[in-house]
Amino acid sequence: MSSPEIASLSWGQMKVRGSTKTYKDCKVWPGGSRAWDWRETGTEHSPGVQPADVEEVVKKGVQTLVIGRGMSEALKVPPSTVEYLEKQGIDVRVLQTEQAVKEYNALVAQGVRVGGVFHSTC
Repeated sequence: MSSPEIASLSWGQMKVRGSTKTYKDCKVWPGGSRAWDWRETGTEHSPGVQPADVEEVVKKGVQTLVIGRGMSEALKVPPSTVEYLEKQGIDVRVLQTEQAVKEYNALVAQGVRVGGVFHSTC
């Protein structure tokens, strides 16, 4: 099962190929996607993305995880989250969201088992 391509991205809106939904923030993995609701884990821009935010995607068996920090990179990614992923043997890429989507889609095209968590605003 391959990871779905991010079909479009603009401020506050993302569309994932194969889904009829428009997401503000989303999680993607081989075979699926869903809205990323920060309230589930109490996420805020700072301290940012926590291991609990990426755990669901990790459990899908990804080799690489791309994290989109927002259009202005307001969303932080603390070292503890990167270390958590690296200890799982996952290649982590933390980028501004437009760059993150390009990187993610390139990995999808290469057939990599890639997942992502993306913030589409600030």
